[in-house]
Amino acid sequence: MYILGVSALYHDAAAALIRDGEIIAAAQEERFTRIKHDFSIPQKAIQYCLQEGKIKPDDLQAVVYYDNPLLTMGRFVENLRYAGSDSKDLLKFSFGSLISQKMWIQNILADCLGGRLGIENKLYVAEHHISHAASAFFPSPYQKAAIITVDGVGEYATTTIGYGENNHIKIIQEIDYPHSLGLLYSAFTYFCGFKVNSGDYKLMGLAPYGEPVYYQTIKEKLIDIKQDGSFRLNLDFFDYQYGRAMTNENFAKLFGGDRRTPESPITKREMDMAASVQKIVEEVIMLMACHVKELLGDEVENLVLAGGVALNCVANGKLYRQKIFKNIWVQPAAGDAGGAVGSALFYYYQYLNHKRTADNVHDKQKMSYLGPAYDNKTVEEYLKRNGYPYHKCDHDEEEDFYNKIAELIDRQNVIGLFHGRMEYGPRALGNRSIIADPRSAQMQSILNLKIKYRESFRPFAPSVLEECAKEYFELDCQSPYMLLCADVCGAEREKFQLQREIELSQGNLLPVVNKVRSHIPAVTHVDYSARIQTVRKEDNPVYYGIIHAFKKLTGCGVIINTSFNVRGEPIVCTPEDAYLCFMRTEMDVLVLGNCILYKKEQPALTNDADWRDQYELD
Repeated sequence: MYILGVSALYHDAAAALIRDGEIIAAAQEERFTRIKHDFSIPQKAIQYCLQEGKIKPDDLQAVVYYDNPLLTMGRFVENLRYAGSDSKDLLKFSFGSLISQKMWIQNILADCLGGRLGIENKLYVAEHHISHAASAFFPSPYQKAAIITVDGVGEYATTTIGYGENNHIKIIQEIDYPHSLGLLYSAFTYFCGFKVNSGDYKLMGLAPYGEPVYYQTIKEKLIDIKQDGSFRLNLDFFDYQYGRAMTNENFAKLFGGDRRTPESPITKREMDMAASVQKIVEEVIMLMACHVKELLGDEVENLVLAGGVALNCVANGKLYRQKIFKNIWVQPAAGDAGGAVGSALFYYYQYLNHKRTADNVHDKQKMSYLGPAYDNKTVEEYLKRNGYPYHKCDHDEEEDFYNKIAELIDRQNVIGLFHGRMEYGPRALGNRSIIADPRSAQMQSILNLKIKYRESFRPFAPSVLEECAKEYFELDCQSPYMLLCADVCGAEREKFQLQREIELSQGNLLPVVNKVRSHIPAVTHVDYSARIQTVRKEDNPVYYGIIHAFKKLTGCGVIINTSFNVRGEPIVCTPEDAYLCFMRTEMDVLVLGNCILYKKEQPALTNDADWRDQYELD
């Protein structure tokens, strides 16, 4: 039985194919269209899923959409009533798309699938936060678990707590729009000069540079937090409920001036605002976890999370260390993209009542390697066809291949690594990654400024061999999806020096970033933490082989891992995407399957001078 799940028309459109409860394929539309966070109908992602499953549209048992448009329309009408005479912007910016697309989603998807919605020719829908909850619980390792979902807004819900057991999930309590932790965080993202739904992770990365001096102000003026983690926002300071900007003049007065202009220098105010709202988010998540634990009792040892806020790996790490629950699992595609998987699994398990098995150890996410793959023959044909010089490594030279890449990293080369199936979700996990040496104090700045073309303050993640993770990080669990932060072992913790460093830097954060804080400085953030990916041989033999060879050569079982793209560009999908990104940046080496390409040997790109105009800065 094949089921297609679809998310679209909000942000991060995606498609996922399920076969008898198994995730066969899943991908975001942005990877194919090259438009970051593409929210349009995922025609190319749907086509990929059908090709990967080797099926036709008529083979689909059901097509499931991750949101209920009728409920969304109800919320929109209530919002209009709330806005009253001040509703013109709501009508201008939202009404058209709601009426022309979302309310007719069944017809649009049918057109994408040759005129029919699978065998039954019917579109099924799962409510937005049900899709999130299903994406968190059903692929998780657990037979039963508490569930928390937090995002901007679904139809009505913005936050839910629930319970999953066997093949059934139940929402216990929810918080509804306009009260939203995700929208609160996005308001600060916007006011600090970053792009909403795209720059929230920047705010998280900026937070350690600041001090939470606005924490009390936020609690007194913006959000009323109850002991059970429920909350209400003071809407006098926001404008999103009117369809306009996230914040208004009252918000600006509260924080001493206008919004930071995008791309302008970041000041201490923005750093402190980031630190303050990050502390608020962590507090709410902790209280909610304690509350759902109290509701469900000690026999429920596991917690699963989804929704965009669940991508806040700093909060996730702190939640894990609190040991409110013994185990935590976060959906790697926690944002709207994950709703495609969640809606399909919800239909299969809960609607059709199929049996679900879980061993409480292994998840069913397949390491999120669910996107397209390109075999070595395809890669080599592409290189030959375009006349790009390369060096091929045959299968029996596998160890030499790993050793060669390890040597290149040790010699301070920045390498684009492309192999296997593309990752589903926002994290590159070794198949579409840029890798480098974490021991270099300058490598973070080099990667940010010369490869990624992004802000210097942003940290990079380490990939570490799972068996030696405890040597480098204060982490006592697996973190295969790069969704937990933990401290670096042996970091030189000059805790009271950071603010002095920032003050002396006079707005230039490069000296602060480049300061050596551990034996792996390029992946040690200014608060001595790291967003960790643990790597096992059975999950990714190639990536493991490279890191293992690097450890044999240097004694270091860690490498830098960042997504294979530049700022504003989706992660690369095809060999062509990878080659273009390689040539447009100051990357030194490209590894395409079993082929190694050196920048100095490549012909210059022609007719590509305006490539940066293709990508809108995030």
